[in-house]
Amino acid sequence: MPAERAGYTVTMFLVDTSPSMGEVRTVELPPGPNGEERTTEITNLEWALRYVKTKVQEMIFNGRKTDQCGVIVFGSDTTDNIINDESEGYESVVEYIPIATPNAGTLAKLDELLPSETTGDPIDALIVGIETQARHLGKKKTWTRKVLLVTDGNSEIETEDWEATVDKMNEYDVKLTVVGVDFDDVEFGYAYENKTSTKRNNEKFFHDIVGRMKDDNGILGTCEHALEEVGRPDTKQVRSALMGTILRLGDPDRDADTAIEIMVKASKATALQRPATMKKFALLQNEDKDDDEDAMEVDEDVEQKAVFAQLKMRTQYYYEPDAPSEEDAVKLEDEEEGLLLDGDDEKKEKKVLQKVEVEKEELIRGFKYGTTYAPCPDGQFPKLPTSKGITICGFFPAENFRRELSMGEIQYIWGDPGSPQQQVAISSFSRAMEADKKMAIARWVSRDGMDPKMGVLVPSNFDKVDCLLWAPMPFADDVRRYTFASLDRLVSKKGELITEHPYIPTEEQCEAMDAFVDSMDLMDAADDEKGNRTQWFNPSEAFNPAIHRIKQAIFHCAVVSDISTTPLPPPHPELTKYFEPPPRTLKRVKKTLPACQQAFGVKQVPKRVGKVKKDDHEHAAEDAESELLLNQKGKAPVRRQSTLLPTPSAVIGSTKFVIKGNDSGSETESDEEGGLLLDAKKPASTLEGKAPPTPARSVSPKTKRSSKRDEEDEDEDIDPGRAPGRIIGSTHPLKDFKKNISQGDVVTKAVEDLSMIVTEILLKPFASRRSDEMLECMKAMRKVCLEEDEVDAWNAFLQNLKTKCLSSKPKGNPGFWEKVREEGRTLSLLTEKEVKKYGGTSQYSEKQAVEFLT
Repeated sequence: MPAERAGYTVTMFLVDTSPSMGEVRTVELPPGPNGEERTTEITNLEWALRYVKTKVQEMIFNGRKTDQCGVIVFGSDTTDNIINDESEGYESVVEYIPIATPNAGTLAKLDELLPSETTGDPIDALIVGIETQARHLGKKKTWTRKVLLVTDGNSEIETEDWEATVDKMNEYDVKLTVVGVDFDDVEFGYAYENKTSTKRNNEKFFHDIVGRMKDDNGILGTCEHALEEVGRPDTKQVRSALMGTILRLGDPDRDADTAIEIMVKASKATALQRPATMKKFALLQNEDKDDDEDAMEVDEDVEQKAVFAQLKMRTQYYYEPDAPSEEDAVKLEDEEEGLLLDGDDEKKEKKVLQKVEVEKEELIRGFKYGTTYAPCPDGQFPKLPTSKGITICGFFPAENFRRELSMGEIQYIWGDPGSPQQQVAISSFSRAMEADKKMAIARWVSRDGMDPKMGVLVPSNFDKVDCLLWAPMPFADDVRRYTFASLDRLVSKKGELITEHPYIPTEEQCEAMDAFVDSMDLMDAADDEKGNRTQWFNPSEAFNPAIHRIKQAIFHCAVVSDISTTPLPPPHPELTKYFEPPPRTLKRVKKTLPACQQAFGVKQVPKRVGKVKKDDHEHAAEDAESELLLNQKGKAPVRRQSTLLPTPSAVIGSTKFVIKGNDSGSETESDEEGGLLLDAKKPASTLEGKAPPTPARSVSPKTKRSSKRDEEDEDEDIDPGRAPGRIIGSTHPLKDFKKNISQGDVVTKAVEDLSMIVTEILLKPFASRRSDEMLECMKAMRKVCLEEDEVDAWNAFLQNLKTKCLSSKPKGNPGFWEKVREEGRTLSLLTEKEVKKYGGTSQYSEKQAVEFLT
């Protein structure tokens, strides 16, 4: 089936507003924060309109002007349609929304629909909708015509000559979808029992209509299933616009006799899709207030409406001027801190040296080169003289193609559809490359004077047409080649071949790794409908969760009127089915993992947190492509500062101030004023951070944070009692344990170290002083071992501790073990019953755990 033309579709929504649509139903909501079940009550009309509004929102989301829709309401208290205007009949049918491109107003108008007091005939609405659609399109035969009928089937239907209506829809090639409230759906597994005879007969009649539609253009389903399907993630295949260009082999300007030029058309085979971007809004504040006291009074009973405005990005450019002398800097600090000078009782006016703002026109562009910038006075370097077209540079064997380098969008290269000669030429070219198993290196220029792109041309042969596939490739300078020494061949300095070395894998390690990799095979990890083994992951059925979840949230906000009472439902199961690996594969992996751990001696290594060194040098941003530099010799590079500004009013972002002395500088940031200021009354040594701040001075928020860091530094001066290779110290073992557990990936190491620390402390003299602390450590360790599948480690530790505490040697500690017995089962062995709910296993029963303490 060919892909639909993007847009160019007119959809008619026929909505039933009969009195029966006002019946109230209970709809399930997503579980609450604590897993409690929640429900809400809405009318059948509101429930059915969710489907209609979701379909309309999808058109708005796509943003195509050629994707249009209209709404016909039947069962209305009034009559207003094009057929009734010309002749009699077709009562209670209203053209509620004329055919046009939908917008937010369309959704708002659908929200105003309410059940009426008059019943309507869906066949009348169907005829009016088809005629309205036909008159709007006229002779546009390439447009797609769709009709969506939403009803509960409780109104009387005039079935006379309904076959003629269906034949007319077949003539116009209309695609009909009937969505029934509480209709039976065999595929969905839903059957409504308490049906009236009218509803049952009408449902059978709609089945007859759908069955008469040609080419499977008719669909009938229940509303619940329709709401679920409309939320299903989907990749819609559309036709891409054909862009004309020229395929060249050789140089027509130099050797026209041997050069070949083929007129081709290019279209997208794949397109990059990103999640919908979010726009930022901010609450506006009314700063223009009258000085009159009466104007300042606000009636407390009148609720003021919050006004939001969209924020826009604005970029400002600054540079640092010449720094003041040290004497001026110290004087400025005194005035900034509010100290009295020359006996004055009033504070001096603050003088803050700001960065100077410059206009964009005064700057020149600079491109990053290492950690510096190379200025480009003209804004860009001279471009290559290029001409439009795809030029083939050479051919190479297809087996030499490095597939990992192709990571861009793929495009089709077709022969010109209007020229059979060009189609034969591109077909011959493609088949010749296929027969010789070659691929072509090509240079693509989209327009004259544009930068060229390098890529490969791959032959592609379909059933009725031959073409080429274009895949963009990186330039040779952009490819990073990293070479590594051989893993299985090691040579000594003398040139002798070494066969046994820790770096050379053994036969046991290779076999263990082969078994581990083979156990992760996903080609037989799932079952099909017949129970046969099949592949678990199918790329064509995988969807990007970020794209579709954000889209689901946008649609939900547009459809429901209150998010608090109708929260966002959970993601569709199609989005989450690949989140967890298949159980069959996990079971196989667990069997091979211990052999790998034993063969390679795998142990968890704690993460090393490096200290951040202070660096006053300015470097180029790692991800910056280019920057703007001052067009003045000897000035520093410009720093860009971006602020978000509301549309109606201008808001100036926070500005940074820097003051530097002649020989040394210090920066202290003020959170309240957004500036970097020097501390007051500090000599040169203080500015370098060599002297503590004066206690009598007021302390800024930043200085308070510095004091807090000083306290942490003092804590670091205390010996943590951490032996080499351990991550738990004897000084604060519980604190170290919780800190490492919160970081993750070091659970086994943390449990191992804490068990050693507790044992060592309890066997030392005066251990009774830390008995309560050790009990707390054991409680924390037991909980972690239970939840993190370290059951064997806890049981082994407890047995070892009991043996050493009850030892007859002088180093025993029977008093502590008596306290462990008093704690009871909370500090006993982990049993099979306890660890079962966490997915673990234990060799001890509840009876054995009790006997262990007694």
